[in-house]
Amino acid sequence: MSVKIRLARKGRKKKAYYHIVVADSRAPRDGRFIEKLGIYNPITDPATIELDFNKALDWLHKGAQPTETCRAILSYKGVLMKKHLLEGVKKGAFNEEEAEKRFQLWLKEKENKIEARKAGIEKSQEADKNKRLEAEKQINEARAEELAKRRSELAAEAEAAAKAAAAKAEEAIAEAEGKTKEAAPEVEEAIQEETEAREEVEKVEEKAEEAEKPVEEAEKEVEKVEEKAEETEKPVEEAEKEVEKVEEKAEETEKPVEEAEKEKPKESKE
Repeated sequence: MSVKIRLARKGRKKKAYYHIVVADSRAPRDGRFIEKLGIYNPITDPATIELDFNKALDWLHKGAQPTETCRAILSYKGVLMKKHLLEGVKKGAFNEEEAEKRFQLWLKEKENKIEARKAGIEKSQEADKNKRLEAEKQINEARAEELAKRRSELAAEAEAAAKAAAAKAEEAIAEAEGKTKEAAPEVEEAIQEETEAREEVEKVEEKAEEAEKPVEEAEKEVEKVEEKAEETEKPVEEAEKEVEKVEEKAEETEKPVEEAEKEKPKESKE
């Protein structure tokens, strides 16, 4: 059975991370595996690698073949370097102490490179941030300058409009004062005429009130005469009723006479 050290995809779309696993080469990429060795996350900068160093070294000694990406990860973490040094020990090129010394020296250099890379990344990020802030500051200053210019233009226009309006108002006031002075005598005459007319109206009203008094007295006399006439009308009405009664009686007496006259011609014919 061919055994490989490879990556198994995890996570979601556009947010993938990987498990470093030992699996049969015939198994699917994300299928069953023999053992998990660590985690690889390429999204972070620099990439995050968590690896069980001893297990990975042991599987390499057993003959597991890493894929290209896993080989780069093992090289980055020093697993391949350690394997290379241990093979030199087996061949008798140097002893284990020398191999460990060389590995620690390589590991220190590697860590320094990693720290330098992290510092460079942080520095570039800071520089990029400062650059963006400077660009934004320049844009804000340009906008503020343009806004101040626009405000000054608007203020100048408003001041000019205010001066023009004030001049027009002064002209209108002066013209109105001139017209007022010209119209003052006419106004006084009109006021005088109005007062005289009011006095005349008051006099006429007084005369009308004086003339209304005899009319009211005459109306009262007329009311008294009408009351007396009503009182005299009552005996006349009673007399008319008596006459109607007499006429009714006369009609009743005339009926037998008419009947007797009608019967006379009948007797003469017989």
